[in-house]
Amino acid sequence: MAIAFHVEPDAREKVEILGRAAQYDVCGEACGTEASRTRDNLGKWIYPAVMPDGRRVSLLKVLQTNACEKNCAYCVNRIGHDIRRTHFAPEDLSKIFAEMVRSKLVEGLFLSSGICGGGVRSMDRLLATVELVRKRYQFQGYVHLKLLPGATRSQVERAGQLADRVSVNLEAPNMDRLSRIAPLKERDEVLNPMRWASEFMAKGNGRWAPSGQTTQFVVGAADESDQEILTTASYLYNKMDLHRAYFSAFQPVRGTPLEGKPFTPAWREHRLYQCDFLFRLYEFGLDELVFDGDGHLPREADPKMMWAQAHPEYFPIEVNRAEEKDLLRVPGIGPRSATRILRARKASKFTSLSDLRKAGAVSQRAAPFVLLAGRRPPYQMALC
Repeated sequence: MAIAFHVEPDAREKVEILGRAAQYDVCGEACGTEASRTRDNLGKWIYPAVMPDGRRVSLLKVLQTNACEKNCAYCVNRIGHDIRRTHFAPEDLSKIFAEMVRSKLVEGLFLSSGICGGGVRSMDRLLATVELVRKRYQFQGYVHLKLLPGATRSQVERAGQLADRVSVNLEAPNMDRLSRIAPLKERDEVLNPMRWASEFMAKGNGRWAPSGQTTQFVVGAADESDQEILTTASYLYNKMDLHRAYFSAFQPVRGTPLEGKPFTPAWREHRLYQCDFLFRLYEFGLDELVFDGDGHLPREADPKMMWAQAHPEYFPIEVNRAEEKDLLRVPGIGPRSATRILRARKASKFTSLSDLRKAGAVSQRAAPFVLLAGRRPPYQMALC
């Protein structure tokens, strides 16, 4: 897809540099793969993204600057790393974004930044950019704005007035782990923006950052366990009204202190996301997850299946009589298929695995744990 408007070469190069630098932040509403992005020096940093309401939009994902005074051991933008540094003035970045909107290349903005001159000054530049986007260019679409370490309470308040979603990247599950990989980040400068965001959301009646706040963990960088990560995620969901946690499997970056550290396998990230879905959509608690002796999720089976196999007293469940909350405990039955089952069984009984498949369930996974009109269906036990 070609870029259909004029952008000065210097600005185009900045988008290339600062878009590339922003790719490591995964808090972007399940952005699509590299292959699905627009192909152009500028447009390849336009991401197809799924919004909280299910709509698909194109986001420009970019940093205000990749200059950073923090020394996070995993980060490509860390101080001392030999990369080319650049920045956008708020006027320039807001103008480029407005041009992209007018040309129908993008429908939203994901804006973050390195920290240069302190968190307050860096946050001011982000806010100034979004102020221009909203007021000068009258953009009413989706904006996701990063809350930087060191941001003040008033800055956080303004961020949620301007943006649809805000996020704070915790990166590690606790301060002991974070201090190992980001020794210049202090506890309060990281946690306070998230606490304040939670307070403003509670008072905002859905108007302050209406799409909520998210966070990101870099999985494996600090040698943390899955149990540590999920303990923190569970706390944030229960106490800080977190909308979504994102998990980014650690990948070593050349020229950083962790360049020789092994990468985190993708299956570990996948298991964490499965647990996250159990928290958010299935009403599972942290104490219901199964960990090994080192606090990690087993590779050989997904967490819902592990729970089901550990609780034979709960099964089998009669599909034709079970409440929704009980159906959701069955492997292979999710929120959508549970809703379809409840609706379909009003018209006729479920008597076969084919009936389950028609409702959208993964019938072979569900088979060992259900009764269909009083009968156990034939099955072979599946683990993953």
